[in-house]
Amino acid sequence: MKALVLHEFNTPYRLKEVAKPVAGRGEVLVKIMASGVNPLDLKIQAGQAAHAKAVLPAILGIDMAGKVEAVGKEVTWFKTGDEVFGMTGGIAGVQGSLAEYAAVDADLLALKPLNLNMKEAAALPLIFITAWEGLVDRAKVNKGKSVLIHGGAGGVGHIAVQIAKAFGANVFATVRPKDFQLIRSFGATPIDYYTPVEDYVQKYSAGEGFDIVLDTVGGDVLDASFKAVKQYTGHVTSILGWGNHALAPLSFKGATYSGVFTLYPLISGKQRKSHGDILRKAAEMVNRNELTPIVDPANYTLENIQVAYDAIAGAKNQGKIVISIG
Repeated sequence: MKALVLHEFNTPYRLKEVAKPVAGRGEVLVKIMASGVNPLDLKIQAGQAAHAKAVLPAILGIDMAGKVEAVGKEVTWFKTGDEVFGMTGGIAGVQGSLAEYAAVDADLLALKPLNLNMKEAAALPLIFITAWEGLVDRAKVNKGKSVLIHGGAGGVGHIAVQIAKAFGANVFATVRPKDFQLIRSFGATPIDYYTPVEDYVQKYSAGEGFDIVLDTVGGDVLDASFKAVKQYTGHVTSILGWGNHALAPLSFKGATYSGVFTLYPLISGKQRKSHGDILRKAAEMVNRNELTPIVDPANYTLENIQVAYDAIAGAKNQGKIVISIG
């Protein structure tokens, strides 16, 4: 099969012929039709993501969608011909999706939503799992809660806005003015990214703070999240809770915090079934017309992947970039 292979960090991929994998016990062989690109992929290629534990030479690519070509022993919930999607590799020595085929742990997969094509489905896994773990698993979002999502027009952010709305929350999102209409189209309230935290807390929560704050940006935005959360009952969750942060603003409010590390099941081998379960929730939401991923319309392939990476690095993409393979 054809695959993009990274031999050294911070060097271009090599498009090569490599051995086609075979589905082992608990695995399915997937003919990959599309591979979603995340900012993390660029960091891994550049050697700037030690937490992803990439082992070179590597076939990267975390997200995928495709068709089941063969089923390994002990797999009873998929069959040949099923269209599937998942966050399946590209880190910790596990083959990724920048290839024509992959032998995938069946626990990581779900049936592709009926209402999405392959590119749209391949855009979802990492960003949906991350948003779901933050809002549902950690923060227990539910009807009537006030939810503030920082970076609401980003990959994880625009999915998080839609999840929170589907759960009946009252949703606010910090974005740049050019993205106000997008946030309104989801039924949420946009807040100018540059507005001081004290101002929007006063305007939109009468100074009380928000029940749930999801930080998808990190750095100073996480610090602002501690100031924006509600006294005693509020919860902050972050997908980029790295670096040094003062916990005093959170502690003085008696509020709580949790982090999200979406890669953990792939790296550790633990709780992988949870990812398949979460993606089934994604498919249900899509099929109920509650969820739509924003996908860049440009056509990228294995042959011009560097152009795709350059678009992301230069913030020229209009939605999540997906590589067409099949």
